[in-house]
Amino acid sequence: MGFNRSRLLIGVSSIIFWVGCISFLTDLSSEMIVPILPLFLTSVLHTQVGTIGIIEGVAESTASVLKLFSGWLSDQMGKRKPLMMIGYGLSNLIKPLFAITTSGWQVLLIRFGDRFGKGVRGAPRDALIADSTTKKDRGKAFGFHRAMDTLGAVIGPLIAYIVLRSHTGHYRTVFLISAIPGILSVLVLLFFLKEKKQEKSSSVRELPKIRFKGMGRQFISFTLISTLFALGNSSDAFLILEAKHVGMQEALIPLAYLAFNLAYTFTSIPTGILSDRIGRKPVIIGGYVIFAIIYLGFGLVHQPLGIWILFVFYGLYYAATEGIQKAYVSDIIPEGSRGTGIGTFNAITGLAALPASILAGFMWQFLGPLATFGTSSILALLAAILLLIKYK
Repeated sequence: MGFNRSRLLIGVSSIIFWVGCISFLTDLSSEMIVPILPLFLTSVLHTQVGTIGIIEGVAESTASVLKLFSGWLSDQMGKRKPLMMIGYGLSNLIKPLFAITTSGWQVLLIRFGDRFGKGVRGAPRDALIADSTTKKDRGKAFGFHRAMDTLGAVIGPLIAYIVLRSHTGHYRTVFLISAIPGILSVLVLLFFLKEKKQEKSSSVRELPKIRFKGMGRQFISFTLISTLFALGNSSDAFLILEAKHVGMQEALIPLAYLAFNLAYTFTSIPTGILSDRIGRKPVIIGGYVIFAIIYLGFGLVHQPLGIWILFVFYGLYYAATEGIQKAYVSDIIPEGSRGTGIGTFNAITGLAALPASILAGFMWQFLGPLATFGTSSILALLAAILLLIKYK
């Protein structure tokens, strides 16, 4: 049976399905790299943890700021796909260059290029998902997308584990293999994703700015609270370093990351549907509380078994926040400015990634892991309380 133009048997439109496939292949590529890059930096390049914090902070904040401009530009163009092509193409061409790096600052440049591509594609892709759904099933659509995205992130670490188990320390081999699914994702985007024509926006003419004008009080309060949370949400690289710190074998760390992604995959769609039924905010508040407990656990754990358990529950936190926050922001932003609004939200909360990761890196280096994870836990609880107070 071929694909129906409007809806597939799995309950999502063909557009949502192909966007999911693209994200699946891209994350398969990326997540072969993510769980081993901090290990490569410390074991092979002998990079200090403080420097890793700088690398991750710069990379993530760059992506978030660019989402502001790419979202605005996609609104003006009335098209999402061209910017998605640029973003996915850049990321998937530059990532294999990790295989030839010899210093932490070269890694920074490649991470910057990779996240630049993510910043270009992110807001147009999310806006395309929102454009292709109605409010009543938007949570399910974002949940499906995150599930596909994370399914790739399950297979990626498994491949990394197989390579490292067979050839200890062969990180560069993993980086080279990651090019294969990356190229496939660009081909799927080019030949299979058929975007519906959108009307060009007439509501925004000037270059976008990080501002709240015209977005509404709900958007303002939620963005500020989410930014507070983001200040404690440092790079996942520190979770990987903590796994190594407590004695987990390096070849097994990708499997722990796989367990996280499995939990995320299997709970993304149910939490998305739950948010459609009971509202987005209760689910997000629950996600913040789970994060606080997990990060405190990372600060206190002393055995690899504890790391395995925490990584599994970390997947539940992601499912309760990542796609749900995007769905909630899409709900409260005027339709003609959706790309711009999503970009604004991502830019403001993403800017917090720079101080979050830099401070986490230097706190780890000078005060230890407990100080790093404990601070994150406190900020997450505070954000949950504020969101609960604002809850209607």
